[in-house]
Amino acid sequence: MIEVGFIIFLFYSNLLMGEFERSGMGEKRGLAWAMADVFTSLNFAIALIAALIGYVLFEFLRKRF
Repeated sequence: MIEVGFIIFLFYSNLLMGEFERSGMGEKRGLAWAMADVFTSLNFAIALIAALIGYVLFEFLRKRF
């Protein structure tokens, strides 16, 4: 669970940082807008699927090597 949570954290932090890059609207609209734009149910589903795939892949590699 810790590994899955960490992968989800990295996913969301990457999305939030992207809102404050040059092309993102986070600088103009603020942190509250950026967080509302990032924390959606679709992004959560993507993060959860990516985290589960990452977990399964890393567990496979740990047992393999």
